[in-house]
Amino acid sequence: MAENQISVKVKFFAAPREALDTDEMEVQLPEGSTVKELIDLMEERYPILRNYTRFLNVAVNRAYVGMQTTLEDGDEVACLPPVGGG
Repeated sequence: MAENQISVKVKFFAAPREALDTDEMEVQLPEGSTVKELIDLMEERYPILRNYTRFLNVAVNRAYVGMQTTLEDGDEVACLPPVGGG
């Protein structure tokens, strides 16, 4: 029996966007997946992301969240680079 799947929209900015040559993609995950599980899956599919994920801030539906946040079908996940000062 297959697990129920959810679909989330993942948006990329700055260097990760340039590395992947896209600013967003749809990703299917098992229902009940967390932000960390999404990031792990993305690193597995796109190894170049490993260069950036350690420093990413993640927002779900425009609110910053932790890695253990559970994702829901239709969520928008933004992978944001660290905010630099200057």
